[in-house]
Amino acid sequence: MSKRHFGRRRSSNELLGQAADESWMPGEAAEILLVTGDAYLQEEARRIVAAAGGSLELAADVGAAMNGWDGADVVLVGSDIRELPPRRQAPTVLLGRSVEGDGLWRLAAVLGAERVAVLPEAANWLAEYLSVSGSPEPGGFVIGIVGGCGGAGASTTAIWLAQAAAGHGISTILMDGDPWGGGLELAITVKDVAGLRWPDFAETRGSIDPVQFRDSLPVAGGFAFLSWPGTREAFTTPDAGSVAAVMDAARRSFELVVVDIGRSEECLRTFAWDCERILLMTTAHLKPAVAAARILNELPPLDTGLVVRGGGPSAVDAQLIAESLGLPLLGILPEIRGAAAGTELGRLLDLGRRKSVNRFARGVLELNGTIE
Repeated sequence: MSKRHFGRRRSSNELLGQAADESWMPGEAAEILLVTGDAYLQEEARRIVAAAGGSLELAADVGAAMNGWDGADVVLVGSDIRELPPRRQAPTVLLGRSVEGDGLWRLAAVLGAERVAVLPEAANWLAEYLSVSGSPEPGGFVIGIVGGCGGAGASTTAIWLAQAAAGHGISTILMDGDPWGGGLELAITVKDVAGLRWPDFAETRGSIDPVQFRDSLPVAGGFAFLSWPGTREAFTTPDAGSVAAVMDAARRSFELVVVDIGRSEECLRTFAWDCERILLMTTAHLKPAVAAARILNELPPLDTGLVVRGGGPSAVDAQLIAESLGLPLLGILPEIRGAAAGTELGRLLDLGRRKSVNRFARGVLELNGTIE
């Protein structure tokens, strides 16, 4: 990750936007444009924007929204809007009703919306999101890792990227996005590291204090991590509002957020839309490449690049795979002897210190330059 993403290296107080003994002061009220003719969405948006302290401009259709579109801090578009004006910024959030189901995410992909808010369930999340939209500090950069096929190495890559970033002096959190993945912590360390896991945030509502959030997390390899429990016991899964609050806290607490998203539809919906960049992983073979193409169709319209794992006698050229998917090739994950065993034994951080791994991770993160 180059200077254009992080800027100069900041102190912890600068990063959090406050000193520990100061109260958070909101920025100017965000200018919010709502484009919808749906009376229900209009009323819900008025209530939510009022709670967030924003300034709302309402346009019943695209024609009425033309003058204020590009000047708005946030553009909300209702699910009744099916076409956007030419040469205008993509909408920030697509608003819809829970009864619209999967169609909302398909419409968001067509329109290029950055996020989806299903009302009334996402009302609290949207209010929190809008309340900080007027702040000039955008928060941490979020990278999501998605395996295009099983065994592509997404979790391994996520761990090694977080380790490399932390080693470069970037405050980093690694987030486990797959509740059915067995717990990312088991690949990071064999120690029982104190700190909160995802189920501890199941009852979370509203804003999380970034200092408290940062201090509550386990740390290994120089980075904080938030994992699903690596145990057989049943646990409570946080709902969408709780996950959104945690993601907002992560952005406000760290310069880099690395999310091991998982491959399920639920995981993609929950985490992929919060990313600035997505890394799609595949192995250098035909069938996995086809599987990766299918996953690519399910991803939001974000900055996406390809990472290919290893090679071998029967391998397909990585650049050829990237060209067939229409993605830039960001790196080739080296085959490291003992990586599978290291995953099982919680020793991936030891392997992450190898020169070939560090060179790969720094290349993907664009860390070869110097961060001021």
